Amino acid sequence: MAHISQVYCRKFSTSPAVAGAIKHVTVIGGGLMGSGIAQVAAATGHNVVMVDQTDDILSKSKAAIQKSLGRVAKKKFADDGERQSSFVADVMGRIQLNTDPVDAAKSTDLVVEAIVENLDVKKKLFSALDEAAPQHTIFASNTSSLPIRDIAESTNRLDRFGGLHFFNPVPMMKLVEVVKIPETSNETFERLVQLGKAMGKTTVDCKDTPGFIVNRLLVPYMMEAVRMLERGDASARDIDTAMKLGAGYPMGPFELADYVGLDTTKFIIDGWSKKYPDVQIFQESPYVNKLVADGKLGKKTGEGFYKYDKK
Repeated sequence: MAHISQVYCRKFSTSPAVAGAIKHVTVIGGGLMGSGIAQVAAATGHNVVMVDQTDDILSKSKAAIQKSLGRVAKKKFADDGERQSSFVADVMGRIQLNTDPVDAAKSTDLVVEAIVENLDVKKKLFSALDEAAPQHTIFASNTSSLPIRDIAESTNRLDRFGGLHFFNPVPMMKLVEVVKIPETSNETFERLVQLGKAMGKTTVDCKDTPGFIVNRLLVPYMMEAVRMLERGDASARDIDTAMKLGAGYPMGPFELADYVGLDTTKFIIDGWSKKYPDVQIFQESPYVNKLVADGKLGKKTGEGFYKYDKK
């Protein structure tokens, strides 16, 4: 009873703070996803701190953001070079760098984690951040496959924890899945939704189920295509052609798997297979396992289901 009282008291006491708009965003992870989230947040007027392990990583991430902003500016302001430069400088001025996630979490409205898809690493990070972050700070993970609840349980702020699943490349993709665990307060969830909209994204609400919406449909779809190939029902090329011309998909399942990365696809399906061993559609694929073991991960390695010219 005492524990329940503490939980409800904490929710009640933090509600007024949670109701405010998110102005300061801390992004943990300077990779493709993290830097993309940082870029879009800064471009929509938010103050951003981007965190990664070394200054070298952060410098490369900052350079990538600046280059990406340059492309955005050329489209936004056509032949007006002065406005292009001003736009890039303005956005970059709202991005700070830090190699200490705990320090960065001490004064922020929201922490968005976009690091390696490893549950233990994520839990260790959030546990440390929980000790340092202010009471009003919301935590969110950009995970594409791990349960948000499993990550959140490393903290004492389940009511202020949710998922913000962006899509790659973040500056181009319009969708954000906003994920709510049972303990997420309505105030927290609404702030996450409003942030997504403030960042110019279309948000969809979803529960903390495997793969949320997009990957829950997309990954089994790709795996079913692989099983058709394994059975000899049709070739990869014919399956891709059929789905593009018959279903109107921009890419076929094998083209998509190669684009996403077969290691990423395998990681997701392996996790689901382990957690839900009785769900047939989540079973592993010997063919995918062999390709990954051989280092054939798709476009990024020059070969997956198809071969690619490495530039």
